[in-house]
Amino acid sequence: MQYTGRFAPSPTGPLHFGSLVAAVASYCDAKSQGGKWLLRMENLDEPREVKGAADTILQQLDAFGFEWDDAVVHQSQRAEYYADALNTLQNKQLIYPCTCTRKEIADSSNASGIDGLIYPKTCLKHAPKPTNIHAAARVAVLDKNITFVDRIQGEITQNLARDVGDFIVKRADGLFAYQLAVVVDDATQGVTHVVRGADLLDSTPRQIYLQQLLGFATPLYAHVPVAVNLAGEKLSKQTLAKPISTSLTEHQLFDALSFLGQNPPTEIKNATLDKGWRWAITNWKISNVPNLRQIKSI
Repeated sequence: MQYTGRFAPSPTGPLHFGSLVAAVASYCDAKSQGGKWLLRMENLDEPREVKGAADTILQQLDAFGFEWDDAVVHQSQRAEYYADALNTLQNKQLIYPCTCTRKEIADSSNASGIDGLIYPKTCLKHAPKPTNIHAAARVAVLDKNITFVDRIQGEITQNLARDVGDFIVKRADGLFAYQLAVVVDDATQGVTHVVRGADLLDSTPRQIYLQQLLGFATPLYAHVPVAVNLAGEKLSKQTLAKPISTSLTEHQLFDALSFLGQNPPTEIKNATLDKGWRWAITNWKISNVPNLRQIKSI
């Protein structure tokens, strides 16, 4: 089986240090094993996409010397794949329509999970109420554990019924949900290894569950620590994280490798970018990445 990895940024702004860490980890892990590294723009939620951000991301990656295999995939152009998967779930009677508002869920739910209130299966137990708004589609989950071994974080177990509840796979506004799209994308692109930020660790059992329902293979997962600021907030556009600069790329690559526990020699800072990458790929050890969910950025 050939290793196929991927990096999948959302074009809601330029890449920041946390994005660079995830990109470096996924790239080194793929290239150190002679694998392919794919690039996917996760612009599923087009209203949140910042104009020009996708081009900026490509320019930043190019400036850092990343080389991706195959054409860049854009989620906004893959609706037919998501629709096919949704139809499969519908034909198997694994999803149901939901017209509940957030207020109605808040008023009727008495259980909390990792993402907030657990949906109390109102529209599964009773026919959805007549309404002029479109219904969302929820997948019914079972009261059983989903367990996987993360290559960095170790064994992870989650009970979807108790920890998440029936989750949405297509939103009421007609947009496909991230959880469904990422599962379909990874399967259709032949992704065998997923290396990404630990902020997505809690989503992985949902994705494995959908893979099982759709008959897809489950990739090997590795979740690197998320870079956070001094206040403990994940670096993001919302927390005013600075974009990575396309100058002094060697220094920033050194910092990313250090964050990932790779202990690069200091001369990498002043070497050519090509030499930096050669060292990074040749010496990459995923076992050296700290098994923490977050680390304060330098």
